[in-house]
Amino acid sequence: MLCRFALVAGLIAAASGLAQAQTASADVPAQTDSGTAAAPAAPTVYFTAEEMPAFPGGDAALVKFLSSKVKYPAAALDRSLSGKVHVTFTVDPAGHLHDPRVVRGLGSGLDEEALRLVRLMPWWTPGKVHGQPVWVSMTMPIVFRAL
Repeated sequence: MLCRFALVAGLIAAASGLAQAQTASADVPAQTDSGTAAAPAAPTVYFTAEEMPAFPGGDAALVKFLSSKVKYPAAALDRSLSGKVHVTFTVDPAGHLHDPRVVRGLGSGLDEEALRLVRLMPWWTPGKVHGQPVWVSMTMPIVFRAL
C-alpha cells in the first residue's frame, strides 16, 4: 500500500504589541541579607518583537525543511489522522530554540513527531527590539495531512 502525506507549517505570534512574559534580568546579582549573591533574575521574554525570529531562508525554507524531515507516524496514517499540532518554544538572542512543548496536539504520534521536528531545526535568526537580539516566545502550528 502506497501512503502519501503532506506537511505545511506556519508561524503565529502569541500576542500583539511588545508584551513581556517575565521581568528583566539584572547585570549584577542582588545581595541577600546573609551577604551571598542571589541567582540573577530570568531574562525578559517577549511574545512579539519589532523583528520576529525567523527560520533561516524564510517560510519556504521552513516548509521544505519540515517536508524533508517528517516521518509520518504509522498510527496516524492507519487512522488517516490530519490536523495541526501547535508547538511553542523560545528563541534566545543567539537563535537557539529552548523548551519546545506541545500546547495543542492530535495524538497518535503526531505530537511527538512535531516536537522531534522542532528539535532538529537549525538555529533561527533571533528576534530584535530596538536593534538588539532578545528572547522571543513563539507558537508554530505544524499541519499534518494524510493523503
